[in-house]
Amino acid sequence: MEEIRLAPPDPQAASSFVAARERILPCFPVPPRLIEHIGSTAIPGILAKPVIDIVVLVDDLAQGHAAIPALEALGFSFWRDNPVRTRLFLVKGLPSRTHHLHIHADPTEVERHLVFRDHLRAHPGDSAAYEALKRELAERYRTDREAYTEGKSAFIDAIVARAGGPPRLREG
Repeated sequence: MEEIRLAPPDPQAASSFVAARERILPCFPVPPRLIEHIGSTAIPGILAKPVIDIVVLVDDLAQGHAAIPALEALGFSFWRDNPVRTRLFLVKGLPSRTHHLHIHADPTEVERHLVFRDHLRAHPGDSAAYEALKRELAERYRTDREAYTEGKSAFIDAIVARAGGPPRLREG
């Protein structure tokens, strides 16, 4: 099991994202609709797993699939057993992850990520509460990444709803 490790804010996270975006963009035969920095490293001043989360919006997942060989050549690993069928998920830096790449064709799901990120950037009290929750979950679920992630869901859903964003897509 991979241990959940939170690190102090990385002042280089934004520039690391820009560099990654420049390498990722040419991998797509059809340019994506957007490539954005999401996740805790996109929120200044809070603890985060030292992983750059990147969301990519494509017109359809076939465009994402077409980019996989080039992304793998950059060192990303495609998670074929990803349980979320509405996106493609790739990881760089195994066993110590450095990047997560979330490729979506659903603009609503991408909007949720951006609404959450932008709200926490604009509301320091909420970002502090999110950091406190992450600390608690990292201690409780030190080696259970799925439980750690699921433990944040209700908080994220509440922030997105309060900020006027769309509800979470329910698989099934």
